Amino acid sequence: MKKRLVSVLLCTTMLATMLAGCGGGDGGSSNGGGDDTKAEKGSAEDFDWKNCEGTTINVMFNEHNYSKAVISKLDEFEEKTGITVEYSSTPEGNYFDKLNTSLSSRSGTPDVFMTGAYQVWEYASAGYMEPLDDYINDPAKTASDYNFDDFIPATVDSLRWDLVPGHAVGEGSQWALPMGWELNNLAYNKNVFEEKSLEVPTTTDELLETAKTLKEFNGSGSYGVAVRGTRDWATIHPGYMSLFATWGGQDFAIEDDKLVCQLDSKEAIEMTDYWVELIKAGGPSQWSNYTWYEASSDLGAGKAAMLFDATSAGYFQNFEGASDQSGNIAWSTIPLPEGKTEADMKANVWIWSMAMNADSKNKDAAWMFLQYFTSPEYMLYSGTEGASPDTPRQSVMDSDEYKETVGSAENYLESIAILSENATIQFTPQPYFFECTTKWAEVLQDLVLTDKYESTEAAMKQLKKDLDAVVVDLEVSE
Repeated sequence: MKKRLVSVLLCTTMLATMLAGCGGGDGGSSNGGGDDTKAEKGSAEDFDWKNCEGTTINVMFNEHNYSKAVISKLDEFEEKTGITVEYSSTPEGNYFDKLNTSLSSRSGTPDVFMTGAYQVWEYASAGYMEPLDDYINDPAKTASDYNFDDFIPATVDSLRWDLVPGHAVGEGSQWALPMGWELNNLAYNKNVFEEKSLEVPTTTDELLETAKTLKEFNGSGSYGVAVRGTRDWATIHPGYMSLFATWGGQDFAIEDDKLVCQLDSKEAIEMTDYWVELIKAGGPSQWSNYTWYEASSDLGAGKAAMLFDATSAGYFQNFEGASDQSGNIAWSTIPLPEGKTEADMKANVWIWSMAMNADSKNKDAAWMFLQYFTSPEYMLYSGTEGASPDTPRQSVMDSDEYKETVGSAENYLESIAILSENATIQFTPQPYFFECTTKWAEVLQDLVLTDKYESTEAAMKQLKKDLDAVVVDLEVSE
């Protein structure tokens, strides 16, 4: 079998092969040199937003509120910098396939791309991502008021990794910068709950019973709780993974310098069995086709009474004019399994981010774009007027404008404050994350829709074997 050893040597190699920045030339180091020797940092006096004037960069966006906010300010960026931005915006259903094709071509296009924290484990390992540390720390390239330390640590640390499978995030190079982060909790239609005289579920048993009770609450096709169900990785990481971790489940553990799948554990089996029952009893009839968009849209349309998904997914349906149910949505925390307390409550983290293509021919201009659209000034706009509620900057979170705008959503900030206590990436970082979680989602679909397995236990034990085979040749090496 072909060896796919991932080590920190790759990071060194990438740093030594950075290409030139502004001007679109043939390359050199990211600091402008023509060999592998890093140039000395410049001074703050050398920084000018017009340093890359005349350059054209290409940006790939996933279609999302975060990207819409950026796009709305492109004219201002172009005027301030003299950089021309060409971009595409693609629905999430095929965005990452399109991005993978572009990055693997090594053509240098796009210069900047929208990504998530989990993609770092694959893209950085493959050499597709430019480390950003030298840009952040160079006063000639970064404005003096950028204030990197203003980022909420969990948001930037989740995008830092040492390229060693099994190692937690937070160490190594900074591979991307956050646009916004999402926890996962329970959103619900407060008017429906008032009309039906129902209490908001706080335990998994209560969630199941409430979801059953709310079947066809608003006529044929309406139902209790919306969750994702497509046959890919995105089904696993939001509500499912948050509850999975709260239940006590773990995806992988390091044993004898190898990653070993833990999906056959008692906790993993019990939680998955519960999730299957919840979908069958209280989920949408077309669950297997549901992404975050369909799930959240059903909440906004009054078709679903609850949504167990990303914090912002419900928020996007709640601001004025966003949906039929705008203003009627409220938030709670993750429902607790039997025997668990609030101290056990864990939320999985997703971070929409922007990164630089390691093969870009316009790296300095790309860095201008990245810092402009992650700056405190822009983040205040995106977190308030731009309807991108989960800001990664502490100064924005502390501002009166943010508190007034986002805090108007009932219990939104309060639930996030509770969930943040134990919020982190609950997955084990490794470059086959997408292959593993897609297989995981396939098993989940089979359990809900078919009789392929005699039990959840049998399914999870087979899944454990399959995922052990996927990661067998990864070595956890220093």
